[in-house]
Amino acid sequence: MAESVVSLLLSCEHGGNLVPKPWRPVFQGHEEQLQGHRGYDLGIAGFARWLAGQLQAPLHLAEVTRLLVELNRSPGHPALFSEFSRALKPHERKDILTHYYYPYREAVNRHVAQLLSEYDRVCHVSLHSFTPELDGVVRNADIGLLYDSQRSREKSFCLRWQEFLLRGSGGWKVRRNYPYRGSADSLVTQLRRRFPAERYLGIELELNQHWPLLGGDGWRRLQTDVRDTLQAALV
Repeated sequence: MAESVVSLLLSCEHGGNLVPKPWRPVFQGHEEQLQGHRGYDLGIAGFARWLAGQLQAPLHLAEVTRLLVELNRSPGHPALFSEFSRALKPHERKDILTHYYYPYREAVNRHVAQLLSEYDRVCHVSLHSFTPELDGVVRNADIGLLYDSQRSREKSFCLRWQEFLLRGSGGWKVRRNYPYRGSADSLVTQLRRRFPAERYLGIELELNQHWPLLGGDGWRRLQTDVRDTLQAALV
């Protein structure tokens, strides 16, 4: 095992709004939903690929829309299927789980286990973006860092990452466990139950979709600052 080395693993559960051919009739007339923030995390796939290349980190990226199946929820969670896929027959939902849900989650699980056989610790950063406004409420952050406050390594890592982000010149509004709780049901929550807190850090990064939608220098600066400060926090 390498001495005092942290390995970085990236994942992106909501990278695309792809509907596989067998399930396209389910979404006929609902294309607007697929194109919006419910269909996928806007802007995050391109950022995920760029970040993985910049940091030479492995990346698991899902392109199937979460309106077909929500890869970031546990089996049995009420939001596992959307109102569109929930109406399918039981054997059809099982087929979706077999082809898209379990392979993705099991691949990430295997990758964490493999890295832990080679390194002291794994820092798994699950990449997401959030809509600037939800149900009439404006989200008051540019960047959210989600973690389990009961896991001291995750907490100290996010405090350090937040400090580096706030020191920069971007003037970013960085909040911890916002706009969601880091202990809420997710892929990293499931992985925390399998891997020890001393060796597995499960962090969810949330970026405000205002920036990829705006594009330009601001979005480029945000991506660069996230890359640089993540790299610094890992040391």
